[in-house]
Amino acid sequence: MESERKVEVGEKRGVRLVLFTLPLQGHINPMLQLATILHSRGFSITFVHTHFNSPNSSNYPHFTFIPISDGLSDAQASMEDVVALSAALNVSCVEPFRERLARLLSDQSEEPIACLISDVIMHFTQSVADSLKLPRIVLRTSGVSAFRAFAAFPILRQKGFIPIAADAELEAPLPDLPPLRVKDIPVVDTQNAETLYELMDKSTNQAKSSSGIIWNSLEHLEHESLTALRQELGIPMYPIGPFQKYCSSSSSSLLAQDRSCIAWLDKQAPKSVIYVSYGSIAAMTETEFVEVAWGLANSNCPFLWVVRPGSVRGSEWIDALPHDFLETVSGRGCIVKWAPQDEVLAHPAVGGFWTHNGWNSTLESICEGVPMLCRPYFGDQRVNARYVSDVWRVGVQLENELERGAIESGIRRLMVGKVGEEMRMRALKLKEQVDLSLEKGGSSDQSLEALIAFLSSF
Repeated sequence: MESERKVEVGEKRGVRLVLFTLPLQGHINPMLQLATILHSRGFSITFVHTHFNSPNSSNYPHFTFIPISDGLSDAQASMEDVVALSAALNVSCVEPFRERLARLLSDQSEEPIACLISDVIMHFTQSVADSLKLPRIVLRTSGVSAFRAFAAFPILRQKGFIPIAADAELEAPLPDLPPLRVKDIPVVDTQNAETLYELMDKSTNQAKSSSGIIWNSLEHLEHESLTALRQELGIPMYPIGPFQKYCSSSSSSLLAQDRSCIAWLDKQAPKSVIYVSYGSIAAMTETEFVEVAWGLANSNCPFLWVVRPGSVRGSEWIDALPHDFLETVSGRGCIVKWAPQDEVLAHPAVGGFWTHNGWNSTLESICEGVPMLCRPYFGDQRVNARYVSDVWRVGVQLENELERGAIESGIRRLMVGKVGEEMRMRALKLKEQVDLSLEKGGSSDQSLEALIAFLSSF
């Protein structure tokens, strides 16, 4: 029998929710944030998780954590191909999850389970929930606009946009998905593209069969996409985000955070530092790494650079840096393996964020009014970057090969130019809209109240 960790505090509703996430950092964080939000509203939380990328339960003593076997082989238990990993989990977790959920439902000593909340990518959970007559609500951890783009894959394939041809007109607009262009199609590198198409198709169809979707987004940010998707799917939607405004994500980080960077930021001038981080999965070549290094150095802007171990292919950490780089930027740069990002972006010294545009990072930057230098790598990041630069206009994209001159120009445009100042003003206005949405009677507050009432009705 799998062991479980449980420490109870005083819950009020006498209703339990079971949550199950895709075990990747960008999915674990928002699911645990959602759990924290719902627990604060009186629900008991049981968090079922795989052994692969298991969250640190000691940071959440008020939840019950239950591990299940993920059934992954050593070869499968890798983030080299996240599509293959996600597809494998949707097969290997079926029986362990079904067995554990059935036992939870039959446990008379616990509060009744009202609902299963699972990551939309874990699409197999819909059939499991149906077989046990348990309602399922899905959490989509990317933005609404990106979800619409993924859901459009069958049509895009039918019209010949996917796969993207070598001679495709990359700047051509995508019909019915403005402002997206062909180059913004959220493809993900994988050994078998059909696996990606099948995963997205099943995730979308099983989301349609669910009792509703929770979004880490808000009406003001994605109103048009939400309106379109409500018509397309016809199920309740709850844009209650941004989650990070309710609670921090730091306690759910799978990587150790180096807090020395905060002391370094304390010594920098207001809005002078560009923060550079490409998330928990993206990787670059040694050649690209060197170009980034000299682009940062030549910009003459202070920088805080997160270089995750393994993020540079062929290097352990920063061993690919030019031998005179650290001497050149002495005192002007700080390099760490991982940073407390929400705290960094809120720091008064940070004036810009060079990001891969993962949805969590994009939202965190918007929440703090920090404009972005966008360099998406794959998947929803491309969609998010297009919205940042062309719709919300709080960022600028680096769209070509990483080259030190273009990098230097992009950084200076963001940090010291008139264009950057205008983006900063728009970012601060967008931050105000986020704050308003969370106030009593704001759109996210109303969505949360509706979600609480919905969960309490089961």
